[in-house]
Amino acid sequence: MEKNTFYHALQIDEDKCIGCSHCMKICPTEAIRLRNGKAQIYENRCIDCGKCYKVCFAKAIYLKQDDFDSIFDYKCRVALVPAVFLGQFSNDIRPSRIYAVLKELGFHYVFEIESAVSIYAYLKNQYARDHSDDYPLISAFCPAIVRLIQVKFPSLVNNIIPVKPPVDITAMYARKLLEEQGCNSDDIGLFYITPCAAKIAAVKSPVGEDRSIINGVINMDVLYNRVYKKIKEQGRDYIVPQFSKARLSSDAILSSLTNGERRLCMAKRSLSIDEIDNVTEFLEKVENDEIEGIEFLELRACDQSCAGGVLVCENRFLVSECMYARARKVAERERNGETTRDLEINKERDYLAANSIVVDIKPRSMMVLDKDISKALEKMERIREIKNLLPQTDCCFCGAPTCDALAEDIVRENAQLTDCIFVQRNLESLKNINTSESLDIMKRIWGEEKLGMRE
Repeated sequence: MEKNTFYHALQIDEDKCIGCSHCMKICPTEAIRLRNGKAQIYENRCIDCGKCYKVCFAKAIYLKQDDFDSIFDYKCRVALVPAVFLGQFSNDIRPSRIYAVLKELGFHYVFEIESAVSIYAYLKNQYARDHSDDYPLISAFCPAIVRLIQVKFPSLVNNIIPVKPPVDITAMYARKLLEEQGCNSDDIGLFYITPCAAKIAAVKSPVGEDRSIINGVINMDVLYNRVYKKIKEQGRDYIVPQFSKARLSSDAILSSLTNGERRLCMAKRSLSIDEIDNVTEFLEKVENDEIEGIEFLELRACDQSCAGGVLVCENRFLVSECMYARARKVAERERNGETTRDLEINKERDYLAANSIVVDIKPRSMMVLDKDISKALEKMERIREIKNLLPQTDCCFCGAPTCDALAEDIVRENAQLTDCIFVQRNLESLKNINTSESLDIMKRIWGEEKLGMRE
């Protein structure tokens, strides 16, 4: 297995895994293999996009999260809530009621992470003006996309706008505000309510930083179920207690949906692309210089962007509909002069802007075969030779997703040429290996149970 360089939220429970290969076939970076009848992750390739999590009907793939009770390790507990969390509730459940329930569950403060969208947009536009040579510039909003570019399109790393996402900017603002109100820094616990696996990984191992300002991550589906259950127990006649809050602006509410960022950028020509396979196809064109004239790309790993996150409980289209409905109501209040959170946070724009630039986003190419260029070239030639020996059927019987992936695994010494079932049959016909040896190979890949080899 390759050396681990990323924290991964996605994990495999081998006791539940049945080795169906669904996850291996759908992975956009070919990060999964089958060994002994169980899925295994090549960690340097995994970008935590969550596609494997979605297709695993055996529920063998799960997401690590911090224990909810860990919030009580802090005296001053803050929930960093994304707009898609509110979008899962029907419009008759007001945000104030949801915030009140969060307080009952143990939080003292709620900060909407999209509060920082205006500052985030300001910094992106400023960077774009100064780096026109790097067009098309790519948003760093989606951490799965940042990792995709690092491992699969390393030549485009310099196109990523090195600005921290809104959740980090809001976290900085919340910590500064609470410290000014007298809270000790060590007593402040910032917990992000995440809609996806990639954002868990981004908090645990942030790009360009040693550690995140955020103290913990709570999976959105877990918290949603707790909040919804509490609201049901309270009933319709429940009177919501006073709870300090500020509304998001309409632009902020929509910023995490597809086209949400793009509508705030100053680029003359920009595109919004969601769903990881669509993004991969487009980035291949960008890398090959087939695309001209685009200044900004809003790229998101999930269909419908954050509304389609793997930890969002409600249907992504219904979540989007709800968020647009909320945005229209807020827009009406904005026209009447109501102050929103982004106007409050803008008072700290200079401080936040000075601390919101990522120092360095480095490529972590999954294609690096050797640090020695001459050896790497030799290995590339060896891969080409092995590809010519393989049938190019991509049948997955070898435990790799494609024949090309098997060729690379062989050169990396993670597999053998005889793992290919077509090669096995050919060698058997030539009497170079016997049936027993072929069965041993298949057992190593698919396990004894699938081959009926149980004692």
